[in-house]
Amino acid sequence: MTDAVIRTKAIMSEPSLWDRLMTNRNWLGFWFMLPAAAFLILFLAYPLGLGIWLSFTDARLGRGGVFVGLENYEFLSDDPTFWLTVFNTILYTTVASTIKFAVGLYLALLLNERLPFKAIIRAVVLIPFIVPTVLSAIAFWWLFDPQFSIISWSLMKLGLITQYINFLGDPWNARWSVIFANIWRGVPFVAITLLAGLQTVSPSLYEAATIDGATPWQNFRYITYPLLTPIIAVVMTFSVLFTFTDFQLIWVMTRGGPVNATHLMATYSYQRAIMSGYLGEGSAIATAMIPFLLGAILVSWFGLQRRKWQQGEDND
Repeated sequence: MTDAVIRTKAIMSEPSLWDRLMTNRNWLGFWFMLPAAAFLILFLAYPLGLGIWLSFTDARLGRGGVFVGLENYEFLSDDPTFWLTVFNTILYTTVASTIKFAVGLYLALLLNERLPFKAIIRAVVLIPFIVPTVLSAIAFWWLFDPQFSIISWSLMKLGLITQYINFLGDPWNARWSVIFANIWRGVPFVAITLLAGLQTVSPSLYEAATIDGATPWQNFRYITYPLLTPIIAVVMTFSVLFTFTDFQLIWVMTRGGPVNATHLMATYSYQRAIMSGYLGEGSAIATAMIPFLLGAILVSWFGLQRRKWQQGEDND
């Protein structure tokens, strides 16, 4: 048998590139992720790319647009309503996310203790989060109604006020009202998620610290908080994202009023693009949210993840 025949048989007996890809264990993860990647590209990446492209056009409802460059962004830079919505969004996100974290962490620590009927209490705490957002918004809309508010009625019966509070008609009252509604909805998510993280902390760490004379605050400072930091980073990232992009709660309760006092970037984008028909301007507002979202993610993620204790160094 000649060398050429031997080489030909060897080549024919070797598996093809496709066969190697189908059987290689290193490619197994790729094949499993391929359907999810296709789904994300189709329903997330493509709409995002289309929205960015529309932001550079003068597209309107019912007709296509032409490329206008940065004209929409130049218009927004001179639009006082846009900058008001930026202020509202940052205020709304910062205050609501901070309070949600503080209250959620407190509830998580409380529910982690041995309490009677703890399972029932956990279920009750979770109710605000599982109730549809629109129903929650309608409920708060009635609670803050200027004429039929149970809050104003109760305060008047107690003699604490002399007239009904205009919760949703005054700009600052409206801002604090929608922030309160968002906090009520978001606290359960933070609390239950942090509670799940607390369940992973070994009780032996607390026992050893107590034997060494550690106080409850020291237990939290040097055991609970460091071990909970990765969970906090994930929770705060999602909390900031959900709050920054909130739409349903604001639109049902106030539709951005009064006098655009509660307009967020998401609701203002919807108003300009869908209600007014200016798709280019609305897309530009939505695209302008991306740097804020990236900044919020970087702060909440790397600010909590890149701690010295995670690198084996002293945290002081």
